[in-house]
Amino acid sequence: MGNDDRKTVGVADVARGLVKMAPDIPGIVKHAPGLVLRSPSMKKTIGLIFQNLAKAHPERPFVRFEGVTTSYGEANRLVNRYAAVLVENGVGSGDVVAILSKNCPTDLYVILATVKLGATAGMMNYNQLGDVAEHSLSLLQAKVLVYDPECADVYHSVSSAALPPRAFDFTALNVAADGKPDTDPAITKELPAATDAFYIFTSGTTGLPKASVMSHNRWLANYSGIGGLGVRLHHDDTMYVALPLYHNNALSVSLGSVLAGGACVAIGRKFSASKFWDDVILNRATAFCYIGELCRYLAAQPPKETDRGHSVRLIVGNGMRPDIWEEFAQRFGIDRIVEFYGASELNIAFINAFSVDKTAGFCPLPYVIVDYNDDGSPKRDAKGRLSKVGKGGTGLLLAQISDRVPLDGYTDAQETEKKVIRDAFKDGDAYFNSGDLVHDQGFSHVSFVDRLGDTFRWKGENVATTEVEGAVDVVDGVEQAVAYGVAIPGTDGKAGMVAVKLYDGQSLDPVKLAAHLYDTLPGYAIPLFVRIVDELEATSTFKTRKVELRNEGYGEAGGDPLYVLAGRMKGYVPFYDGYVADVAAAKVPRG
Repeated sequence: MGNDDRKTVGVADVARGLVKMAPDIPGIVKHAPGLVLRSPSMKKTIGLIFQNLAKAHPERPFVRFEGVTTSYGEANRLVNRYAAVLVENGVGSGDVVAILSKNCPTDLYVILATVKLGATAGMMNYNQLGDVAEHSLSLLQAKVLVYDPECADVYHSVSSAALPPRAFDFTALNVAADGKPDTDPAITKELPAATDAFYIFTSGTTGLPKASVMSHNRWLANYSGIGGLGVRLHHDDTMYVALPLYHNNALSVSLGSVLAGGACVAIGRKFSASKFWDDVILNRATAFCYIGELCRYLAAQPPKETDRGHSVRLIVGNGMRPDIWEEFAQRFGIDRIVEFYGASELNIAFINAFSVDKTAGFCPLPYVIVDYNDDGSPKRDAKGRLSKVGKGGTGLLLAQISDRVPLDGYTDAQETEKKVIRDAFKDGDAYFNSGDLVHDQGFSHVSFVDRLGDTFRWKGENVATTEVEGAVDVVDGVEQAVAYGVAIPGTDGKAGMVAVKLYDGQSLDPVKLAAHLYDTLPGYAIPLFVRIVDELEATSTFKTRKVELRNEGYGEAGGDPLYVLAGRMKGYVPFYDGYVADVAAAKVPRG
């Protein structure tokens, strides 16, 4: 991000935002107490909010999919029948239901059925196969797996020993649900907000996913803060969601915003840059959720009539690049860009409630931005304390942990503790390390700058460098590999790059390497750049070497052979002038 894009936020920006908020004051007044007065013991959950809306407004549209609408009342009755099936299969409060699905209404209904029972929806990432999927299932310890027939390849890649006791595909679930009672489960009204709602998978530094915990209480912060105060949908709005429902952007931010406004959610089967606006128009959407890459792909499309032939007035998401912010809003006629910043495991979030350009928004909860070391750890002074950066500075974001703002963390307590910074400014204090660099814009506003540590973000997904390294290390001729993220101008996040040392006398087949990685890694994790190096440092100084390699990137590879990913068919090809621009324009990789 260039210095010209690093906006500071002043009184005038906030004042203009307050004027824009004026028409939404009734909704803001309704939701403001929920952000301040939430209690883990209160009997308020996602399922209760949903069924209360279904009772009050049964005829309102709740889900729209490929132009077909389902009302709140009809959806609630189906959700209750699914819940009855889960109960028959031993699911109760505190249990886990593993859900493996591509985007469709049934996915959402199974999620709601699960949380209505006080069970936790374990949201499987359908890009994970074999050992990685088995690892995720082992973390969930689910009683039941419900899966989409379109994810049968993932299901069949898992050994039977790793599967939960009961598994249903959607067809079997619907057969079992036929004739079941459609009344609300009695337990839904009794569940405390402290109940776990979702397990959301995020990349871990071990190379295998970690399951972050989303309690109803923390989801309610999204519901009130992002949905009620930031997005501010009305009951006649429709939020289009083409991001996977296993993403918090979809499950917490978008669903929270929809339920906060009693609005409709339009589910996109998958994101397609060329057909995006057609699906938005078909589903009569007035809003959509995004990640930065989605907006970049839309901006790279040639102009056409649908650019302004829709009814979208606001969008919500994270990663909108400052350099395309104004251009995107003007080209597509977007009145409000509600950028936010958060993470599955983070206990705070920022939301652009005041409609300020080029910011991830405002956070009323306690946080600090501190100096950091090259390895991504916070820098301590001679007394062992951290140092804050001032307004206009860039540093590592830490979120304070307290009774008011508790930390849900991961399912693995040891993994959670690794991210907690203790005795930061005084003995006994505690902060959660986001692992992200942010820019302090003033007035409790920040903009996202970069991701540190052993993961990087590409196409909206966290990529674990060790997962990439593990996939490359098993290729014939490879002695050792080091993976890292590198910036590409005009894109969001970091693209994957891997430095490879070959055994003496060995060569690398770039086409076979690409084929292997396409078969082994999710698409977003496949490195775009492969650099062949003569030596890699010993493990004891491995992180230092990784920092050097990351700083050199693809621009300072010297005389080392450098390959770039053209796509599934062509594989890796020698680096050529214009490749970086082609990536930014979404021309490569293909397939």
